[in-house]
Amino acid sequence: MPDPRRRDRAPRAGRTRRERIGDLEFRVSGDLRERPGPREAIVLVHGIGMSQRAMHRLHRTLRPGALVLSIDMPGHAGLPVPRREVDVVEMAGALGALLARLGLPPVVLVGHSMGAQWAVELAVQRPELVSRVVAIAPVVDAARRSVREQLVALLADAVREPPSLVEIACTDYLRCGVAWYAAQLRQTLAYPIERRLPVLRRPLLIVRGAHDTVAGEAWCRALRDATPDAALVRIPGHHHAAQHSAPRAVAAAIVAHR
Repeated sequence: MPDPRRRDRAPRAGRTRRERIGDLEFRVSGDLRERPGPREAIVLVHGIGMSQRAMHRLHRTLRPGALVLSIDMPGHAGLPVPRREVDVVEMAGALGALLARLGLPPVVLVGHSMGAQWAVELAVQRPELVSRVVAIAPVVDAARRSVREQLVALLADAVREPPSLVEIACTDYLRCGVAWYAAQLRQTLAYPIERRLPVLRRPLLIVRGAHDTVAGEAWCRALRDATPDAALVRIPGHHHAAQHSAPRAVAAAIVAHR
């Protein structure tokens, strides 16, 4: 397996392209010219304000055994900011249209934080595109469902994350901008993931850093119990961005979950 501690670099030229779905622009990176064959296809989706750099260590760790693609979502990572608010339902629908355009077999859809909302909603809307869903640190915890509580929880988590993740977050938040971050924060708070999971017809794996201050233990257990086919894996000693700080452990959980 590659060393996940290596510097988080942008993908090489020729492995990245932009795709427009209506007025929403995405960036796709990874093995764009390959077909899965016997390997699984895994798609990674970052969270609010972030970019695929926050998923890069997990991408590299999974890649030897799977066809892995990472997505930059509209308005993130320097992509054009939509001129209107886009809710989770519409964003997930556009992401589904993107996956259909890529012509992949049903994928393992992995979302972190707000990315878990997009992943769950896409799988509910278009189950034919998804083989299973992985929700890393899913939001929004019912015990922290306000702007103030979310920001406090994120700050409490940030001081415990690796400096490399904090550096990525600071840069990505600047590129995202205050206005789009605020718009997406309103949408993530408004999306009731716990009401969508009972109608999810694909297996769900919830991955939680055991010290995550954003997605609490009771919340993650409640999501697991609300889903027809779900499991919960805890990563001891890690926090909200376990896919960055513990990519091997998260990758192993994803590979083991069927």
